[in-house]
Order: sequence, then structure tokens, then C-alpha cells
Amino acid sequence: MKLQQGMTALVTGGVSGLGEATALQLLERGLNVVVVDLNDERGQAMEQQYAGRLRYVKADVSDAEQMAPAIAAAQAFGNFRALVHCAGIGGPLRLIEKDGSPGSLEKYVNIIRVNLIGTFNVLRLAAVSMAGNEPIDGERGACVLTASVAGYEGQIGQIPYASSKAGVIGLTLVAARDLASKFIRVCTIAPGLFDTPILAKLPENVRQSLSASVPHPARLGYPSEYAMTALHILENPMLNGETIRLDGAIRMAPR
Repeated sequence: MKLQQGMTALVTGGVSGLGEATALQLLERGLNVVVVDLNDERGQAMEQQYAGRLRYVKADVSDAEQMAPAIAAAQAFGNFRALVHCAGIGGPLRLIEKDGSPGSLEKYVNIIRVNLIGTFNVLRLAAVSMAGNEPIDGERGACVLTASVAGYEGQIGQIPYASSKAGVIGLTLVAARDLASKFIRVCTIAPGLFDTPILAKLPENVRQSLSASVPHPARLGYPSEYAMTALHILENPMLNGETIRLDGAIRMAPR
């Protein structure tokens, strides 16, 4: 699916990190972009900076009613054919906490709700919209989801995050098969250690240690490298049903 001027993309988690980098690269390719996030200040600033080509919608990705205006905005731009879903949250949790109490069920459910249920919600809504497109070169649209290497090698304390990302990996092939008859592709990127706002908050010595743990290149990934991969998936018609590790060959240790 050749990305070109006049097409529209929806990017969740689109005002920072992986999502922002992807939104900017899509704008550079001439697409109109709808970004979904919860950061009004940054979202409104992006909307002003790219007036007429970018629309910010505040929404919880797991809430169907909140996501409806985002889908409507993408349809209003016209030719909505691309989804890149980056929104997600994390948080430490153990089965037995240090004080001997059981890990928080509420925290576990919340992370699953945002990361896994949110992925399903956004994908189903985008797919229904794309299914109404006229096929171009045999395609009506393409969707890129975001998992994590934690979905394969979750570390101690990552139970809810690893569970949610494993769920995204698990739904990818099934979703691709489900949407094949509609000529809509689905792939997932599983990033390793990337230089996102979350890691930017860590002390420099911790960042250096994390960088050194990546075999090659021995550094944190750049959000632009995630964006490059997402755009390639959108454009390569034979990439479907696959989860691509983007991790510099890292395999996470237990802790």
C-alpha cells in the first residue's frame, strides 16, 4: 500500500515517543494524521503546528465512546487506510509484594485494559472503517500494533505488562487471518529498549547500563527507527500476520 498524499493515518499514543515519531514521518510522506493521546498540551501544540493536516483527539483507547471521535476525524480527512497503535502503559507488580501482600488485582486489570483491550478496541473500530474503502492494488488498509520483547521475556515485576504484550502478539496472526477477506493487513512490532520519555526519566548510569545490554547496536533504539519499521510494514504488501522484534538482538534477563 503506497503511502501518499491524500491518505489518512490514525496514530494512538501519538504525541510522544514511538507514536510521535511515527506521526511525524507520516506527515513527511504527505498523509493527514489523527493522533490519539491524553496529553492535551502536547496534542494541541501539534495540532496548531500542523494545522489542516493533523488532528488531536483526547481518548482512552479502551473506551469505545471516547475512540469514536478519533475514527470520525480520520474519516473526515478521507481515505483512512493506515493505523499505527502505540498507546500503552506499564507499572511494576509482583505476585507477592515486599510486605507479603498479594499483588494488586486492580493494577493488573488496568494495564490489561489499556494495553490489550485497548488494542482490540482500536483495531476493531479502525478495521470497520477501512472495510468500506475501495481496494487499491488489492488493499483496503493496513494496521500496525505494538507489543514488546517483554511479551516473550518478561522480567520480574512485569507480570501485567508482559501479559498484555503477549496478548497483542497472540492476537496478531488471528486478526490478520480474520481481516484477510476484507483486504486489510495486520502486523505487530515488538520493540526492545527504546529512548522514549519513560526511559528518559532514568538516571544516566541506568540508561548507560541498559544501552550496554543491547548486543548491537549497543544503545537504546531511536523512536525514528520504530517509525521507519511501521511505515515499511504499511507499504509492504507481503508483511501480514507477523510480529517483528525490533531489539538489536537483546534477550531480556530475569531482572
